[in-house]
Amino acid sequence: MTYEFKKKDEWDRKSSPYEVDHSILKRFDERRNVFGRMFHDKSASFFQKSMYEQIPEILALNKDGYSYVEFAQTHGGWAVYNYFSKAFSWKRPRGSRSMMEKPPLEKYVVLDRSCMSEEVKHAARLYGADMVGIGRRRDIWVYSCDMAGEAVEIPEAYEFAIIMAIRMNPEGVRKSPGFASCTASAIAYSRMVFCIACMATFIRNLGYDAIPMANDTALSIPMAIDAGLGELGRNGLLITPEYGPAVKICKVFTDLPLAVDKPISFGVEEFCKGCVRCIEACEAECISKDRQSSFDIVCASNNPGIRRWPVHHDSCYSFWIENGGECNNCISACPYFQQAVPRNKPKA
Repeated sequence: MTYEFKKKDEWDRKSSPYEVDHSILKRFDERRNVFGRMFHDKSASFFQKSMYEQIPEILALNKDGYSYVEFAQTHGGWAVYNYFSKAFSWKRPRGSRSMMEKPPLEKYVVLDRSCMSEEVKHAARLYGADMVGIGRRRDIWVYSCDMAGEAVEIPEAYEFAIIMAIRMNPEGVRKSPGFASCTASAIAYSRMVFCIACMATFIRNLGYDAIPMANDTALSIPMAIDAGLGELGRNGLLITPEYGPAVKICKVFTDLPLAVDKPISFGVEEFCKGCVRCIEACEAECISKDRQSSFDIVCASNNPGIRRWPVHHDSCYSFWIENGGECNNCISACPYFQQAVPRNKPKA
């Protein structure tokens, strides 16, 4: 599929992998996602409600898949994500534990952007990424404000976005919505942090700048679509040819000169029109049953102006609270996850 940027923040509607209404679509405020609304939106039914607040009651039930040990394993999986805050620094972190000084290097001169992109992708896989693509940084996908309400502005020089996908452990995902599935999510998030920290340091060592991020700073899914990692599914998640929706996405903005990838098309929207597996698997009934995607929104956390199947994030997060952790039912039920054969269309 051809995909041509006419200007810095504009795309060719005929070849776009998604349809947007430019009169409606605006930069999204991070405080409007369910986690932001949990802290800031007093009208939300889940205002100031942690998904872990019912853990004592859940553990007391002694349900299979919800044991004390399994819950502890989940939170062990979050360790790198929760405690390695320097990985998210926009500048080279200080206070290294290294016993040896690194030699000063001159700025690396990029003569061939395609070759440099291949080196970046090779490095990403070395650092643990299961998939990697490169796109242009597009301001429309950058959050307008962060969780603290501070305006997010990315310097113009950061022209490129390196998008990396981390595969979730499939055996854990299949045990959704139990704690083993939560652990699969947690470990993937911690692997993301390791990956972006290594990638940002690699780029800085070449003499360029890097902004590493996980779910913060910018919307991950549309950027992953732009970079050719997959398509948007009915469940509101990135569907990859290799692993279905069982991935977590992280990214790095950089001024390192790179060649960009193009979006891919392997029939996800048409397939999702006739498939209802995720709808049937969702205990919170938050996935649209409509055959056609639309510009409709169903809750305050939907971003207006994008054609897709809207997901009721309020209902989803409310179920997470009842469950005591993340639910991956829509991922485990997806035929693209169950088959997970590159570029092949699964059976509904």
